Amino acid sequence: MAVVIKYGGNAMTSEPLRQAVAKDISQLSLRGFAPVVVHGGGPFIKQALDHAGLEHSFIRGLRVTSAKSLPIVEQTLTMLNKKLSQEIGKSVGLSGRDNSILVAKKISDALGYVGEISQVNSQFITELLNLQITPVISPLASDNNLGILNVNADEVAGAVAASLQSSVIFLTDVTGVLDDFDNPNSLLKEINKAQILERIGNGKIAGGMIPKVEAALKALEQGAEYAVIADGREPKILAKVITAEAGTKIIS
Repeated sequence: MAVVIKYGGNAMTSEPLRQAVAKDISQLSLRGFAPVVVHGGGPFIKQALDHAGLEHSFIRGLRVTSAKSLPIVEQTLTMLNKKLSQEIGKSVGLSGRDNSILVAKKISDALGYVGEISQVNSQFITELLNLQITPVISPLASDNNLGILNVNADEVAGAVAASLQSSVIFLTDVTGVLDDFDNPNSLLKEINKAQILERIGNGKIAGGMIPKVEAALKALEQGAEYAVIADGREPKILAKVITAEAGTKIIS
């Protein structure tokens, strides 16, 4: 049974923690799951852009990507991709550009070289899973003009899960969707589309959480089994999510 795991945020910056999560991913097969990993790299990209002296900004949680910043984004994600796949073991690190795993179209001039997914090569992903190899995919996509687009990793994870008709788990640096962002104990165990839209409207869901919940809802609409947002910094988090002991479950 395939399960898509989106891994990103500050949860990736601690090497011991990242290696622990990688080990948990590698052991999912013992529970009957075939993991597909989609990773982000926001903190690493920020550091690289700062080092290059390039400005960076966000629109509704999406990183504006200029022609100058795009090569740095790709280089940073590629290095992180290979490191993560090595830590997981029996996996292969892939750019979404490889074999047209991800195809996207540009969203707007305001966002620059940022795309939204239009096609996923689920057949290729399935072939790797059948070989018991874990695909580790960075959120870079081909466009129809043989160019490259940066895509939000949450959207990629949701689109891949929808294409595989699988579940999707978003691992980030918060416990899930909070009723009150300033109160870490206000975790919502479950939230539906109407509640999500209401909270986006009143600002209770904002910033980087918006792409996560929107990607989860889109994945569910397109056939994903279920979606969960959980804290990637928590020990053994994947086992807890699978047994409904952690995270926020998104329902339609």
